[in-house]
Amino acid sequence: MTNDIDTIAAAEPVLLAAGATLRPLVLPARADAAPSALLRAYADVRNASILESTGRTDDALTADELLPVLRSSRTTRKQHWYIERDDELIGCVAVDILGDSGGETAILTIAVLAAHSGHGIGTTALAQVEQQLRAVGVTKLLGWAEHRSTGRSDGRLEAPTGFGSIPLDHSARFLQQTGFGLEQIERVSAFFWTADAERLLRTHRDGAQEHAGDYRIVQWMWPTPPEHIDGFAWLKSRMSTDVPDAEMGMPEEMWDAARVAEMEERQAAKGFTVQVTAAQHIETGELCAFNELAISIDRPSDSSHQFDTLVLKEHRGHRLGMLVKCAGLLRWHERFPESARVVTYNAEENRPMLSINEAIGFAPIGYEGAWKKLLS
Repeated sequence: MTNDIDTIAAAEPVLLAAGATLRPLVLPARADAAPSALLRAYADVRNASILESTGRTDDALTADELLPVLRSSRTTRKQHWYIERDDELIGCVAVDILGDSGGETAILTIAVLAAHSGHGIGTTALAQVEQQLRAVGVTKLLGWAEHRSTGRSDGRLEAPTGFGSIPLDHSARFLQQTGFGLEQIERVSAFFWTADAERLLRTHRDGAQEHAGDYRIVQWMWPTPPEHIDGFAWLKSRMSTDVPDAEMGMPEEMWDAARVAEMEERQAAKGFTVQVTAAQHIETGELCAFNELAISIDRPSDSSHQFDTLVLKEHRGHRLGMLVKCAGLLRWHERFPESARVVTYNAEENRPMLSINEAIGFAPIGYEGAWKKLLS
């Protein structure tokens, strides 16, 4: 797969509709090199497109933060393109080819700034990228796009899961017209810190602990200590099998200590710090549930990100989800009191986790469609 993806990276620029050009984004060869002027422009367009699609800056990254994220890992081969028109960078395309799928599944993100949309640029760029991906064995594309209730919409699109709907907006029409099908809807939720919120968290934490007498809370900041790394790797692997996936067909992920270490190193290079709160079975020492919270070290007043939360199937029914979320948030607020809110994503059909979020004060702020396309 490495040689194939290198062939994509070396591909020639391609002329698109409306005089635009698709060009491979070449990253600095040295891991410690500073971002180039081109990469800084790419980061600016990426951030602008996120703001246009979500109305928020929660996922904006500086070029220095973005560069480590763009590089391939031992389990994911990454390729990026930028779209140029009249010597101006107006769009970007990112592809992650998943090694856990044997290279057959890729996650795709494509964005063209609103001022340049409607001219067929995104459609022709996608066609070119798909052609190159087919050539290296990719058979399925997955993508996530946020759909806002503001702006023009031609009605609503229901999820085939029966849970949730999104407006049939510009992004949804583009994805449908280019062969993608909506598979699932994720709710974007935010939690805001108040004195009442803190009291509510303590009440829910204490109530959950009463039902979890066979478990104790353990917490750490990345990097994960040696005594927990194998258990943490197993929990991370179950995120690919034990959460609602609709018909997306994400591959089962194989995690070990080396993969955990690489993930943690990447987040550190990005400038993020991450806290893990886990529930440990007292008798066996097994880690049975976990919650992750993250923030940029350089921007401690930004929104915090709640990454993964999971309770292993065999340990459900003891309120461990409520326990790790509340204990995690309370400790996090002690560490980062300037961060006024926490943002998280959950599948709309994941009612057990959404019920916990709602009980402790998370409220919806957006909805994201999960889309799939099979490449012929």
